Amino acid sequence: MAISWEDFEKIELRIGTIERAQVFEGAKKPAYQLWINFGELGIKKSSAQITTLYKAEDLPGKQVIAVTNFAPKQIGKFMSEVLVTGFADADGNIALAVPDLPVPNGSRLI
Repeated sequence: MAISWEDFEKIELRIGTIERAQVFEGAKKPAYQLWINFGELGIKKSSAQITTLYKAEDLPGKQVIAVTNFAPKQIGKFMSEVLVTGFADADGNIALAVPDLPVPNGSRLI
């Protein structure tokens, strides 16, 4: 299904740097709680099911691409404010979508 350019422009894909990551205790599926710095947009929270390929202690400092203009979503006792993007590998594990070079936090995909 094709979308229009106007539809694509509505999606805000931005870069942020993970500042903090911890195991999401009580989550239905294994996940981390992330606090991500999006520059002028501030720190936003996200829940990410990336526990197979990543350790929580290795995530701070990593830049990620996230959708920043979805409505917040309550996940258990945690309010997820952005959707971190990734791709499933051959086994269905999520690999984060990341820039190959550092860019300023809050930068929007153009």
